[in-house]
Amino acid sequence: MDRKKIAIIFDFDDTLAPDSTSAFLEWFGIDVEYFWEKEVNPLLLKGWDPIPAFLFGLIEKSKNAVESKGITLDKFRSFGTQLKSFQGVTELINRLKAIGEENKSEVEFFIISSGIEEIIKNTSIAPLFKEIWASAFHFNPQGTIEFPRKVVSFTDKTRYLFQINKGIFGEKSFQNPYMVNERVLEDDIYIPLNNFIYVGDGYTDIPCFSIVKRYQGVPVGVYEKKNKKKYQSAWRFVKDERVSTLVSADYSINSDLSNTLEMALLNIINR
Repeated sequence: MDRKKIAIIFDFDDTLAPDSTSAFLEWFGIDVEYFWEKEVNPLLLKGWDPIPAFLFGLIEKSKNAVESKGITLDKFRSFGTQLKSFQGVTELINRLKAIGEENKSEVEFFIISSGIEEIIKNTSIAPLFKEIWASAFHFNPQGTIEFPRKVVSFTDKTRYLFQINKGIFGEKSFQNPYMVNERVLEDDIYIPLNNFIYVGDGYTDIPCFSIVKRYQGVPVGVYEKKNKKKYQSAWRFVKDERVSTLVSADYSINSDLSNTLEMALLNIINR
Protein backbone atom coordinates (compact mmCIF):
# COMPACT_ATOMS: atom_id res chain seq x y z
CA MET A 1 0.00 0.00 0.00
CA ASP A 2 1.38 3.39 -0.99
CA ARG A 3 0.43 5.78 1.81
CA LYS A 4 2.18 8.62 0.02
CA LYS A 5 -0.67 8.79 -2.51
CA ILE A 6 -3.59 11.11 -1.77
CA ALA A 7 -6.83 11.48 -3.74
CA ILE A 8 -8.69 14.79 -3.95
CA ILE A 9 -12.09 14.15 -5.48
CA PHE A 10 -14.54 16.77 -6.72
CA ASP A 11 -18.15 16.86 -7.73
CA PHE A 12 -18.51 19.11 -10.80
CA ASP A 13 -21.78 21.06 -11.07
CA ASP A 14 -21.87 23.95 -8.57
CA THR A 15 -18.60 22.67 -7.13
CA LEU A 16 -15.99 23.28 -9.84
CA ALA A 17 -18.26 25.18 -12.24
CA PRO A 18 -21.83 26.46 -12.54
CA ASP A 19 -24.55 23.85 -13.21
CA SER A 20 -23.39 22.59 -16.60
CA THR A 21 -26.67 20.90 -17.55
CA SER A 22 -28.77 24.02 -17.01
CA ALA A 23 -26.11 26.10 -18.77
CA PHE A 24 -26.19 23.70 -21.74
CA LEU A 25 -29.98 23.85 -21.91
CA GLU A 26 -29.86 27.64 -22.05
CA TRP A 27 -27.08 27.53 -24.69
CA PHE A 28 -29.15 25.07 -26.74
CA GLY A 29 -32.19 27.37 -26.59
CA ILE A 30 -34.32 25.45 -24.09
CA ASP A 31 -36.32 27.21 -21.36
CA VAL A 32 -34.36 26.03 -18.31
CA GLU A 33 -36.99 26.72 -15.64
CA TYR A 34 -39.75 25.09 -17.70
CA PHE A 35 -37.58 22.02 -18.35
CA TRP A 36 -36.89 21.33 -14.67
CA GLU A 37 -40.29 22.34 -13.29
CA LYS A 38 -42.69 21.11 -15.97
CA GLU A 39 -40.84 18.23 -17.63
CA VAL A 40 -38.50 16.69 -15.07
CA ASN A 41 -40.43 17.25 -11.81
CA PRO A 42 -43.58 15.44 -13.03
CA LEU A 43 -41.42 12.37 -13.67
CA LEU A 44 -40.10 12.53 -10.11
CA LEU A 45 -43.68 12.55 -8.82
CA LYS A 46 -44.20 9.31 -10.73
CA GLY A 47 -41.27 7.65 -8.98
CA TRP A 48 -38.43 8.34 -11.41
CA ASP A 49 -34.92 8.68 -10.05
CA PRO A 50 -33.76 12.32 -10.57
CA ILE A 51 -30.78 11.52 -12.80
CA PRO A 52 -32.54 9.19 -15.30
CA ALA A 53 -35.41 11.71 -15.31
CA PHE A 54 -33.29 14.59 -16.59
CA LEU A 55 -31.40 12.36 -19.03
CA PHE A 56 -34.75 11.16 -20.44
CA GLY A 57 -35.91 14.77 -20.59
CA LEU A 58 -32.88 15.66 -22.71
CA ILE A 59 -33.58 12.76 -25.08
CA GLU A 60 -37.18 13.92 -25.49
CA LYS A 61 -36.02 17.48 -26.13
CA SER A 62 -33.60 16.19 -28.73
CA LYS A 63 -36.33 14.24 -30.53
CA ASN A 64 -38.53 17.32 -30.66
CA ALA A 65 -35.82 19.72 -31.86
CA VAL A 66 -37.30 20.96 -35.14
CA GLU A 67 -34.65 23.38 -36.32
CA SER A 68 -31.57 21.24 -35.66
CA LYS A 69 -30.33 17.65 -35.63
CA GLY A 70 -31.16 17.51 -31.96
CA ILE A 71 -28.68 17.16 -29.13
CA THR A 72 -25.48 15.68 -30.52
CA LEU A 73 -22.04 14.68 -29.32
CA ASP A 74 -20.58 17.61 -31.27
CA LYS A 75 -22.89 20.03 -29.46
CA PHE A 76 -21.88 18.65 -26.06
CA ARG A 77 -18.20 18.93 -27.01
CA SER A 78 -18.61 22.44 -28.38
CA PHE A 79 -20.40 23.63 -25.27
CA GLY A 80 -17.85 21.94 -23.00
CA THR A 81 -15.00 23.91 -24.56
CA GLN A 82 -16.86 27.14 -23.75
CA LEU A 83 -17.88 26.31 -20.19
CA LYS A 84 -15.83 28.23 -17.65
CA SER A 85 -14.90 26.71 -14.31
CA PHE A 86 -14.92 28.84 -11.18
CA GLN A 87 -12.00 31.25 -11.04
CA GLY A 88 -8.87 29.85 -9.45
CA VAL A 89 -9.56 26.13 -9.93
CA THR A 90 -6.49 25.47 -12.07
CA GLU A 91 -4.18 27.47 -9.81
CA LEU A 92 -5.42 25.73 -6.65
CA ILE A 93 -4.97 22.27 -8.13
CA ASN A 94 -1.44 23.19 -9.16
CA ARG A 95 -0.72 24.49 -5.64
CA LEU A 96 -2.02 21.30 -4.05
CA LYS A 97 0.05 19.21 -6.44
CA ALA A 98 3.14 21.26 -5.55
CA ILE A 99 2.49 20.82 -1.81
CA GLY A 100 2.41 17.07 -2.38
CA GLU A 101 5.68 17.10 -4.34
CA GLU A 102 7.38 19.25 -1.69
CA ASN A 103 6.39 16.67 0.91
CA LYS A 104 7.33 13.60 -1.14
CA SER A 105 3.70 12.70 -1.74
CA GLU A 106 1.71 12.25 -4.93
CA VAL A 107 -1.65 13.99 -5.14
CA GLU A 108 -4.11 12.77 -7.76
CA PHE A 109 -7.32 14.54 -8.73
CA PHE A 110 -10.66 13.05 -9.81
CA ILE A 111 -14.18 14.15 -10.76
CA ILE A 112 -17.29 12.13 -9.88
CA SER A 113 -20.42 13.84 -11.21
CA SER A 114 -24.06 13.18 -12.00
CA GLY A 115 -23.69 15.68 -14.85
CA ILE A 116 -22.96 14.94 -18.49
CA GLU A 117 -19.61 13.30 -19.16
CA GLU A 118 -19.37 14.52 -22.76
CA ILE A 119 -19.52 18.13 -21.52
CA ILE A 120 -17.21 17.79 -18.52
CA LYS A 121 -14.47 15.93 -20.42
CA ASN A 122 -14.25 18.78 -22.93
CA THR A 123 -13.80 21.61 -20.43
CA SER A 124 -10.46 23.39 -20.12
CA ILE A 125 -9.83 21.90 -16.65
CA ALA A 126 -10.47 18.27 -17.67
CA PRO A 127 -6.74 17.49 -18.31
CA LEU A 128 -6.00 18.27 -14.64
CA PHE A 129 -7.85 15.14 -13.53
CA LYS A 130 -6.63 11.54 -13.65
CA GLU A 131 -10.14 10.25 -14.26
CA ILE A 132 -13.59 11.75 -14.78
CA TRP A 133 -16.75 9.74 -14.17
CA ALA A 134 -20.18 11.16 -15.02
CA SER A 135 -23.49 10.26 -16.65
CA ALA A 136 -23.15 9.55 -20.37
CA PHE A 137 -25.19 8.90 -23.51
CA HIS A 138 -25.20 6.40 -26.33
CA PHE A 139 -25.29 8.21 -29.68
CA ASN A 140 -26.93 6.96 -32.86
CA PRO A 141 -24.96 6.83 -36.17
CA GLN A 142 -25.85 10.48 -36.78
CA GLY A 143 -24.25 11.44 -33.47
CA THR A 144 -27.54 12.26 -31.71
CA ILE A 145 -28.31 11.19 -28.14
CA GLU A 146 -30.40 8.03 -28.12
CA PHE A 147 -30.20 6.35 -24.70
CA PRO A 148 -28.31 6.76 -21.40
CA ARG A 149 -25.33 4.38 -21.37
CA LYS A 150 -24.17 5.38 -17.89
CA VAL A 151 -26.17 6.85 -15.00
CA VAL A 152 -24.24 8.27 -12.04
CA SER A 153 -26.78 8.88 -9.28
CA PHE A 154 -26.48 9.13 -5.50
CA THR A 155 -24.95 5.87 -4.28
CA ASP A 156 -23.57 5.18 -7.77
CA LYS A 157 -20.95 7.82 -6.96
CA THR A 158 -19.55 5.67 -4.16
CA ARG A 159 -18.63 2.95 -6.67
CA TYR A 160 -16.01 5.29 -8.09
CA LEU A 161 -14.55 5.98 -4.65
CA PHE A 162 -13.78 2.28 -4.46
CA GLN A 163 -12.38 2.28 -7.99
CA ILE A 164 -9.92 4.97 -6.88
CA ASN A 165 -9.20 3.00 -3.72
CA LYS A 166 -8.38 -0.11 -5.79
CA GLY A 167 -6.72 1.65 -8.75
CA ILE A 168 -9.31 0.68 -11.36
CA PHE A 169 -9.20 3.19 -14.20
CA GLY A 170 -9.75 3.43 -17.95
CA GLU A 171 -10.02 0.33 -20.09
CA LYS A 172 -9.49 -1.95 -17.10
CA SER A 173 -12.85 -0.86 -15.68
CA PHE A 174 -14.62 -0.87 -19.08
CA GLN A 175 -13.62 -4.43 -19.83
CA ASN A 176 -14.66 -5.72 -16.41
CA PRO A 177 -17.19 -3.43 -14.67
CA TYR A 178 -17.53 -5.93 -11.83
CA MET A 179 -13.84 -5.69 -10.93
CA VAL A 180 -14.63 -3.01 -8.35
CA ASN A 181 -16.44 -5.66 -6.28
CA GLU A 182 -13.42 -7.95 -6.08
CA ARG A 183 -11.49 -8.14 -2.84
CA VAL A 184 -8.09 -6.47 -2.85
CA LEU A 185 -5.32 -7.30 -0.39
CA GLU A 186 -4.25 -4.42 1.83
CA ASP A 187 -0.80 -4.26 0.22
CA ASP A 188 -2.42 -3.89 -3.23
CA ILE A 189 -4.66 -0.93 -2.36
CA TYR A 190 -3.94 2.00 -4.68
CA ILE A 191 -4.99 4.85 -2.35
CA PRO A 192 -6.39 4.11 1.14
CA LEU A 193 -9.78 5.66 1.87
CA ASN A 194 -8.40 7.66 4.81
CA ASN A 195 -6.21 9.48 2.27
CA PHE A 196 -9.30 10.85 0.47
CA ILE A 197 -10.51 14.44 0.41
CA TYR A 198 -13.96 14.79 -1.15
CA VAL A 199 -15.42 18.16 -2.21
CA GLY A 200 -19.09 18.50 -3.14
CA ASP A 201 -22.12 20.74 -2.88
CA GLY A 202 -25.31 18.72 -3.19
CA TYR A 203 -27.49 15.85 -2.07
CA THR A 204 -25.97 13.50 -4.65
CA ASP A 205 -22.71 13.88 -2.71
CA ILE A 206 -24.06 12.69 0.64
CA PRO A 207 -23.18 8.99 0.19
CA CYS A 208 -19.59 9.97 -0.72
CA PHE A 209 -19.40 12.38 2.23
CA SER A 210 -20.50 9.55 4.51
CA ILE A 211 -17.98 6.99 3.26
CA VAL A 212 -15.04 9.41 3.28
CA LYS A 213 -15.91 10.54 6.81
CA ARG A 214 -16.40 6.95 8.03
CA TYR A 215 -12.88 6.05 6.92
CA GLN A 216 -11.29 9.19 8.47
CA GLY A 217 -10.88 11.04 5.20
CA VAL A 218 -11.93 14.69 4.84
CA PRO A 219 -15.38 15.54 3.38
CA VAL A 220 -15.66 19.24 2.46
CA GLY A 221 -18.99 20.89 1.63
CA VAL A 222 -19.08 23.93 -0.63
CA TYR A 223 -21.82 26.39 -1.59
CA GLU A 224 -22.29 29.24 -4.03
CA LYS A 225 -21.50 32.40 -2.10
CA LYS A 226 -24.08 34.59 -3.86
CA ASN A 227 -26.92 32.08 -3.59
CA LYS A 228 -28.45 32.23 -0.09
CA LYS A 229 -30.88 29.40 -0.90
CA LYS A 230 -28.03 27.05 -1.78
CA TYR A 231 -26.17 28.07 1.37
CA GLN A 232 -29.20 27.21 3.50
CA SER A 233 -29.46 23.86 1.74
CA ALA A 234 -25.74 23.13 2.17
CA TRP A 235 -25.89 24.08 5.86
CA ARG A 236 -27.82 20.86 6.47
CA PHE A 237 -24.59 18.97 5.70
CA VAL A 238 -23.08 20.57 8.81
CA LYS A 239 -26.22 20.13 10.89
CA ASP A 240 -26.37 16.43 9.97
CA GLU A 241 -22.60 16.04 10.51
CA ARG A 242 -22.03 14.97 6.92
CA VAL A 243 -18.99 17.17 6.31
CA SER A 244 -15.93 18.32 8.22
CA THR A 245 -16.40 21.91 7.13
CA LEU A 246 -18.58 24.09 4.88
CA VAL A 247 -17.04 26.91 2.82
CA SER A 248 -17.90 28.90 -0.30
CA ALA A 249 -16.73 27.62 -3.69
CA ASP A 250 -14.00 30.26 -3.95
CA TYR A 251 -10.77 28.74 -5.30
CA SER A 252 -8.63 31.87 -5.09
CA ILE A 253 -5.43 31.87 -3.05
CA ASN A 254 -5.97 32.35 0.72
CA SER A 255 -9.71 31.74 0.39
CA ASP A 256 -11.39 29.57 3.02
CA LEU A 257 -11.65 26.69 0.53
CA SER A 258 -8.05 27.01 -0.59
CA ASN A 259 -6.79 27.11 3.00
CA THR A 260 -9.05 24.21 4.02
CA LEU A 261 -7.82 21.96 1.22
CA GLU A 262 -4.18 22.87 1.79
CA MET A 263 -4.46 22.14 5.53
CA ALA A 264 -6.41 18.92 4.94
CA LEU A 265 -3.74 17.76 2.51
CA LEU A 266 -0.89 18.55 4.91
CA ASN A 267 -2.73 16.82 7.73
CA ILE A 268 -2.99 13.62 5.67
CA ILE A 269 0.66 13.86 4.58
CA ASN A 270 1.85 14.31 8.17
CA ARG A 271 -0.56 11.85 9.76
